[in-house]
Amino acid sequence: MCLDWDMSDTLTSILNKLLNQPTAPFHEYHVREAIEQLLLDVPHVDLSHDAFGNLLVTYRKGKRRSTPTWVLGAHMDHPAFVKVPNKDEWDFLGGMPKAVVELEENVAQRKEHGDFAPWDFDAVVDNGRVQAPACDDLVGCSVIVAVFKELARLGLDATVHAAFTRAEEVGFLGAWHLGKNWPFGKESVFLSVETSRPVNGAELGEGPMIRVGDRLSIFDNELTKILVSTAMGQGIRVQRCLLDAGACEASALQACGIRSAGVSVPLGNYHNLDDDQVLAPEWVYLEDVQSMVNLLVALVGVDQHGLEERPLEERVSLRMKEFKKHLEAGNSKFEALAV
Repeated sequence: MCLDWDMSDTLTSILNKLLNQPTAPFHEYHVREAIEQLLLDVPHVDLSHDAFGNLLVTYRKGKRRSTPTWVLGAHMDHPAFVKVPNKDEWDFLGGMPKAVVELEENVAQRKEHGDFAPWDFDAVVDNGRVQAPACDDLVGCSVIVAVFKELARLGLDATVHAAFTRAEEVGFLGAWHLGKNWPFGKESVFLSVETSRPVNGAELGEGPMIRVGDRLSIFDNELTKILVSTAMGQGIRVQRCLLDAGACEASALQACGIRSAGVSVPLGNYHNLDDDQVLAPEWVYLEDVQSMVNLLVALVGVDQHGLEERPLEERVSLRMKEFKKHLEAGNSKFEALAV
């Protein structure tokens, strides 16, 4: 399968829709409703909610099922001010330095939406760059929506799931509920779709980052290999790296016993702080986002021949047989020197 398509208009409209939704931990209802509106009439797509309020989505057409079956995951919240229940006070929920959050000029930069208040920045998609008060992880949500729309447009026979989770920024609460009440079957695996600060040689504008792991854990090697081989087979530029400056939901799902991997769009101004720790909108390159959509459509739509490769144990055993005479010859030299 060769992907040759341009969905920039569709992707831009999805980004504009979702990035303009205010959100905060436990207050993801505007984002969830917008995702539902975008996917409601997409052919072969079913929507549901779990008991925690995570949005679960399945695209199913035909009988073809990839091995493994992927569950694409992105969270719907972002650090923000949230009203303390039954009090006229505000908490800031999510990972930002308290000293920065409490600066008078920064407090003045929030915009109230009832019981929560995100940062008051404009969402703009222009000149190849996307900026918003919350790219993390509404860009990831946008990518998944775009993937499902493209699968339907292409009419691909496939089964793929998605989970749009709540309360990631306060400790993976939605993801943990998902993992402990896994609804997708034993053959399904989880893929965290994030935006992340590029570290360890990764750079903005150089393509999606395939995560070897994060600050908390190393991800499933076989799944990571499939991601890399898919990118290579489709000519999609990616960056393979350990993003250990933070953690993502793949670690939470792994801790629940679900095989997991992670991919990320390189993110500028992570959690709304620039290099000088000044409050700023987050941003990404549109080309990196488009490449991520291409990668995930290919992941679902292309037969994964890499799964047919011999496992490492078998490959080593074959090499032992192949080089048996060389090993014996070398061993005899070691034995001679030991006399």
